[in-house]
Amino acid sequence: MMPGAAALAANGTIGQVNIRTAGARARFAASEKYRAVRAFKEKNMEIKKVVIPVAGWGTRSLPATKNIPKEMLPVYNKPVVQYVVEEAQASGLQDVVFVTNRNKTIIEDHFDYNLILEDLLTRTGKTDMLKMVREVAEMVNIISVRQKKQLGLGHAVLCAREVCKNDPFAVMVGDDLMFSMEPGIKQLLTVAMSEHMPVVGVMEVPPHMVSRYGIIDGEEFAPGMYRVRDLVEKPKVNEAPSRLAIVGRYVLFPDIFYHLEKVTPGHGGEIQLTDALKGLAGNNRLLAVKIQGQRFDAGDWADYLTANIYFALHDEVLRESLVPRLRELLPFGS
Repeated sequence: MMPGAAALAANGTIGQVNIRTAGARARFAASEKYRAVRAFKEKNMEIKKVVIPVAGWGTRSLPATKNIPKEMLPVYNKPVVQYVVEEAQASGLQDVVFVTNRNKTIIEDHFDYNLILEDLLTRTGKTDMLKMVREVAEMVNIISVRQKKQLGLGHAVLCAREVCKNDPFAVMVGDDLMFSMEPGIKQLLTVAMSEHMPVVGVMEVPPHMVSRYGIIDGEEFAPGMYRVRDLVEKPKVNEAPSRLAIVGRYVLFPDIFYHLEKVTPGHGGEIQLTDALKGLAGNNRLLAVKIQGQRFDAGDWADYLTANIYFALHDEVLRESLVPRLRELLPFGS
């Protein structure tokens, strides 16, 4: 029996299975990875964890992000990442796993109590503000995982493996904002729970933006729902199988870790999540849902500034003074 197999057998994990050959070991590993998926289907467990990767350097937003994480840039009166966490909370996700780096502890601090500020607000009688800052600290359970090297989105998800263990979990990119009557990630959770399969969120993009995204090749089996046959990373528009782009929302099962381990690192040693998703698609184990709602990429300056205007216009008091100023700046009617 191979080293370590005796201990596993003693725990009843593999019993008398003979795993002498490399092929048998691979089959055994695969069966272990999929066991958690079957257990989820049988127990119909709720999905409560969400992984939010926030370790990237935010170079698209320099120089604003030289010393401030892009996820902490303000959109109207909140940092970007708070909107993402609020979407998770509204979808029933209680445990937020930040995959972070040593320079981004300010993100975790934002979701903690600030006793000095709270004392000041208490002494000055600013009870509404006090209530607001305390609510941020009490939104969700925060768990932090360090990504010591920034080696791609797939690697970030892999870093959260010990926290997620055998539970299905959501993934929400920390600078991708989505707003709709039903939260974006909730739309995916509903399908994942009913179909017992991993789900990626997609949106249709204009032809000139196809080359910026991973694009799915899928078959629509219900309105806005697709069986994914393949994924193509940043194709030319004339080579793309569709214009359905993968956006920053996923619901994944523990078998994703098995596929991530098999991914060959690409440029700069990065492990791409799209490559692991291709493995799921190859096994007919991946669905896509066309997310309904408004999306803003906070790493794109046009989207980021549009998001600020979008929220400002939803503030009745601010809108009254903002609209005339916008009219001064824009050549309406020209």
